[in-house]
Amino acid sequence: MKLGIESIHMHIPTYALDLRDLAAERGVEFAKYQRGIGQEVMAVPAPDEDVITMGANAALGALEGVDRDAIRTVVFATESGIDQSKAGAIYVHQLLGLHSNCRTVEMKQACCSSTSALHFALSTVALHPKQKVLIVAADVARYGLGTAGEPTQGAGAVAMVVSATPRIMQVEPDAGYYTEDVMDFWRPNYRDEALVDGKYSIKVYLHALEECWKNYQQETGASFEQFDHFCYHLPFSRMGLKAHLHLAREENASLSSRELQQQIEPSLGYNRLTGNTYTASLYLGVLSLLDDDSLELENNRIGFFSYGSGCMGAFFGGTVLPGYREALKTDSRRRLLAERQFLTMDEYEAFYQFALPKDGSEFVTPRHQTGAFRLSGMKDHQRSYEKVPVAAGNAGGSTCAYAAAPFMG
Repeated sequence: MKLGIESIHMHIPTYALDLRDLAAERGVEFAKYQRGIGQEVMAVPAPDEDVITMGANAALGALEGVDRDAIRTVVFATESGIDQSKAGAIYVHQLLGLHSNCRTVEMKQACCSSTSALHFALSTVALHPKQKVLIVAADVARYGLGTAGEPTQGAGAVAMVVSATPRIMQVEPDAGYYTEDVMDFWRPNYRDEALVDGKYSIKVYLHALEECWKNYQQETGASFEQFDHFCYHLPFSRMGLKAHLHLAREENASLSSRELQQQIEPSLGYNRLTGNTYTASLYLGVLSLLDDDSLELENNRIGFFSYGSGCMGAFFGGTVLPGYREALKTDSRRRLLAERQFLTMDEYEAFYQFALPKDGSEFVTPRHQTGAFRLSGMKDHQRSYEKVPVAAGNAGGSTCAYAAAPFMG
């Protein structure tokens, strides 16, 4: 029985900041961003956009052509959760209008929770092959204005349908794992911005990669040469290249520097144009690879490394299926990127500083371009969401004509 990804899609904010403008404002050379960390554009969420709206927008695309009645589980992976108790999956489930006989859950372990969700989904489908699982990974990366992490900020979501009838990729059941209690990156409940020890986090990331690969080899007997391409968790795009070269050295790979770069480069494109998307970043890289028209990936074996600070890592493999392009929505993702509105520095900082009332009082959010769903406001400590009519400016590329239908989350 084949298990894997039947459908996959992404959503990113309609607004973005050109890092040339950020570099000029912060008094640094743009090359520090472009070449130093590999970033060019930062995705910026609007005030009426959060992980729920982005996740629902991504899921809307992932569910096109999929039997919704077969969705029996929705897993929401994030480290930007909006509630300490209620799962984000419930909000997404409601916005999408999925049937009530459905299990909904939220997972957290930094950026690695989306991979835990994937492995959870594979186990679920293995036990119940007629069922499908919807995974939603959505995050907003915040480090603070003027901080070293500012140019790596970003936002976005990736949604996947996992089933026993995969059309895009068969995911292998075996994986190598590694966990260690470290403080390289964390965000206490009382803070909106993450705390990070950048140099230490890179060191821990690479150590976790080594340990996950060793464990994966023990479990499977796999070798580096058995993979055609690799995708890594991308806090910034240069980290993916750094990690790949590190693993190649550890394995004494016989490939040239150019060949090694060709194995990783196609997966970096979307990250350069969005910034860090935490739980979604690995799978945004997968989409960047799959959407590359210059590659024919049928039957190619892909190696994946997922890393979540704190820390946990996972290495696993998958094989791209014949006819995968027919199941992709590449053109819609290109439209998302091409049609974004670029903010001025003043607009970017105003978006950044926006916050819902801390006392839970009634508030109506200003309307911006958010795709098919938006955060409409707050009342009695409850966030409210609404479906956006196409006439109101559906920037997500969806063709669904919704009537506005707010509900209290």
